[in-house]
Amino acid sequence: MASHQRSPAIKGAKVLMVGAGGIGCELLKTLALSGFEDIHIIDMDTIEVSNLNRQFLFRQSHVGQSKAKVARDAVLRFRPHISITSYHANVKDPDFNVDFFKQFNVVLNGLDNLDARRHVNRLCLASDVPLVESGTTGFLGQVTVHVKGKTECYECQPKPTPKTYPVCTITSTPSKFVHCIVWAKDLLFAKLFGDKNQENDLNVRSSDAASSSQQAEDVFERQNDEGIDEYAKRIYDHVFGYNIGVALSNEETWKNRNRPKPLYSRDVFPEEPSQQNGNMDKNCATDDPLSVSAMASLGLKNPQDIWSLLENSRIFLEALKLFFGKREKEIGNLSFDKDDQLAVEFVTAAANIRAASFGIPLHSLFEAKGIAGNIVHAVATTNAVIAGLIVIEAIKVLQRDANNYRMTYCLEHPSRKMLLMPVEPFEPNKSCYVCSETPLLLEVNTHRSKLRDFVEKIVKAKLGMNCPLIMHGPALLYEVGDDLDKDMAVNYAANLEKVLSELPSPVTGGTMLTVEDLQQEFTCNINIKHREEFDEEKEPDGMLLSGWTQAPRVEKDDNKTVGNGGSSTSNASSAMPVEAEEDDDIEFVPTGKKRKVGEISKATNPNISDVADDDVLVMLDGENLDINKKKKLQ
Repeated sequence: MASHQRSPAIKGAKVLMVGAGGIGCELLKTLALSGFEDIHIIDMDTIEVSNLNRQFLFRQSHVGQSKAKVARDAVLRFRPHISITSYHANVKDPDFNVDFFKQFNVVLNGLDNLDARRHVNRLCLASDVPLVESGTTGFLGQVTVHVKGKTECYECQPKPTPKTYPVCTITSTPSKFVHCIVWAKDLLFAKLFGDKNQENDLNVRSSDAASSSQQAEDVFERQNDEGIDEYAKRIYDHVFGYNIGVALSNEETWKNRNRPKPLYSRDVFPEEPSQQNGNMDKNCATDDPLSVSAMASLGLKNPQDIWSLLENSRIFLEALKLFFGKREKEIGNLSFDKDDQLAVEFVTAAANIRAASFGIPLHSLFEAKGIAGNIVHAVATTNAVIAGLIVIEAIKVLQRDANNYRMTYCLEHPSRKMLLMPVEPFEPNKSCYVCSETPLLLEVNTHRSKLRDFVEKIVKAKLGMNCPLIMHGPALLYEVGDDLDKDMAVNYAANLEKVLSELPSPVTGGTMLTVEDLQQEFTCNINIKHREEFDEEKEPDGMLLSGWTQAPRVEKDDNKTVGNGGSSTSNASSAMPVEAEEDDDIEFVPTGKKRKVGEISKATNPNISDVADDDVLVMLDGENLDINKKKKLQ
């Protein structure tokens, strides 16, 4: 495509970007340099220190400011003649409705979580606006095109539950216990007991980075004349009190989040921590440093007990003192080991104290030990490559060049001398409940499960609806919204506490419920099947949603790949990443077959699947995949 051919499509286009992170920064720059003149960008996040190594539109002085606004200002400095409109907001806000989306020619996603991706997918379907999706992790990445009625939508294939979480969330705005575990294990433990020369963002806060760098450098170092009790208390007060207090000073971060509570030792302990020492002699009998235990010192025995905040605080201080008292020679060379009892105790206690500060439920040592995740940092050049591919596909979409749409996958290792693997898009999945409106089936005990269970566990958690409306025939069972009158709101709240079979319009086996999200303009029908018993271990929700199936295989004789907008080029024997997410954290878990990815046969490389949360990807690594040609877009 020559520049003069694509110029009218580019200059006349109105483009919506969602996300201004690792991919978003590169994408905004590339759009501007490619001649796009009307760009709108939405992002709710503020800039963190950990963003600066790859999000090149941001600088140290921008820490704590809106990503969308700073990115806009940075690009306008070298492209002052174009129009860039920024929104420091959540794309799920009511202002960004179907009418808002209809004004754009194409939507480009650089999002960081599954929930928001599904939301944008549904708004694009409702507004009939093409969507270009993207994701990266390390050297791997992908770009996919979703056009209503022509290609599969983002939700045509199931997405796995996320297992790892973003660095930005871990350091700044944890909302789940696993965030606290990763913070305690990979940041705090490493800072106190690992390599002192290794970079660590633990003690660098947003508005604090410039003003208190001296204090941040010194606070984790134990002074020569400092007693262990005094040092342990100082560390406690710094990471659970001071750091959180500094984070609270950034009001922008907490506009739509619950504010944490700084915790200081003086507020937790009824007396001085030094007066609550454990019995270190109980650890003298063992010569194995991995068997030293703060629990043993304090007389705590059951690892399945959930400790109180006070008990966690005592374990934290005792474990820190045992490391310096019993294992001082190892300090500076330690890394977390799940078989190291004292390390597990320290991480569990630290995670629970942080969880208490952020209003997150506490967990037992047994549960904490089972939570694991490895951080893999982003490769900035992968983001740049993916951003370029997004723009290429956006131009094709704007030119209505449907025959040349491509899903392109960026590989870590060459396959047939190719690092970029293009594949023709798939047709819509006829079994997709989102774009094909196929009814789902819900197995549930209608005599035990309440409407609240259905709303929370199915409608919101699994179907991703934000403002649901639930109907049984003409009867309206539940609705949310600011425009409800008081009597209706009270009535719907009362319905939430009723079991399904006792609702004003009873829900029993054979019932069909219609669930609708007015903001997303998305409607789904659910057939109810009564079931008496559920396996508590395998089906903890007490209900089972099914009917979301993959499209059937379509076997073909030819096995060829197609170029990026060109003709077929070669056979390939390597798998592509599927539904990748944006950079930084990665977890390896075993898997079997997930889906077919086009005209590629006998793939053997890892298959990548989508996750939620910024900078994170779950990689499914295991069995070989047979990837056969699937029915393509005609």
